[in-house]
Amino acid sequence: MFQYSFMQNAFMISILISILCPCIGFFLVLRRYSMIGDTLAHASLAGISIGLLFNGNPIIGSFVFTSFCGVLIEFLRDYFKKYAELILVVVLSLSVGIAITIMSSGKLDANVNSFLFGSVLTVTRDDLYAVLGLSLVSIITLIILYNKLVIIAFDEEAAKVAKVNVKLINYIFAILVAATISVSMRIVGVLVLSSMIALPVATAMQLTKGFKTTLLYSILFSVIDILLALYISYYMNCAPGGITALSSVVLLALVICTKKCISVVSRKA
Repeated sequence: MFQYSFMQNAFMISILISILCPCIGFFLVLRRYSMIGDTLAHASLAGISIGLLFNGNPIIGSFVFTSFCGVLIEFLRDYFKKYAELILVVVLSLSVGIAITIMSSGKLDANVNSFLFGSVLTVTRDDLYAVLGLSLVSIITLIILYNKLVIIAFDEEAAKVAKVNVKLINYIFAILVAATISVSMRIVGVLVLSSMIALPVATAMQLTKGFKTTLLYSILFSVIDILLALYISYYMNCAPGGITALSSVVLLALVICTKKCISVVSRKA
C-alpha cells in the first residue's frame, strides 16, 4: 500500500502525531485537563471552516483559531475559578457556533467530512510540511519546558512558590495543545481526536511505572494504535479516525485485563 504517495504522506504524518499526542496528553491527564483537549478538538472545526472559507491551509487555520481558544480558556480561568467547567461550555459554544454558521452557509468549496472523521486519501505533501513544522516546534518547546511542566502538573501552587512563571507556561502549553490538535485532525479526525490524546496515556498508566517510563509507553501505545488504524482503514476502505478510537479502547482493555490476570495469578501463587 506504500506505493501510493498519499499513503507515504499519511504514514509520516501518523508517526509524527503518534509521538506528539501522548507527549501533550500526558500532561493534560496528570493535570486532569483531558476535557480541555476534547473541547479544543471540537474548536478546531471552526478553524478549519475559517481556513477553507478564505482558501487557506485548513491546518494553519485550525492552529490559529484553536490557539486563540486555548489562550481564552486560560484567560477565563481567573473569572470562573469556582465553576471551571463553564469555561469549556463558553469556548465550545463559540467555536461550534462559528463552525456551523460557516458550514451551513454554502460558501465552502471543500467537503469537511475528511476533517471530521479523518482521511488518508486527502493527505497532501503540503499537509505533511505543515504537520512537520508544527510538530518540530512543539516537541522542541516541550523539551525546553519539560521540568517546569512536571512541577506544574503535580502542584501548581508549589510551582508558583518556586518562582515558576505558571501563567506564561500555561499559555504556552495551551498553544502546544492547539498545535497538536491541528496536526492530528487530518488523519484522526476532529470527532475522535481526544482518544489519541488521552487513551494511550491511560493505557500506559496501568503499568504503574515511573514518570518517564510511563511517557515512553504512552508513545509506544500511540504508535501501535495509529499504525494499526492506518493499516486496517486502508484495506477496509473506511475513515481511520473510528478505527483509531476503537484500537485505543481495545488496547486499553487488553492491558487492564492482562494486569488483572497477572494480579490474580500472583495472589494464588
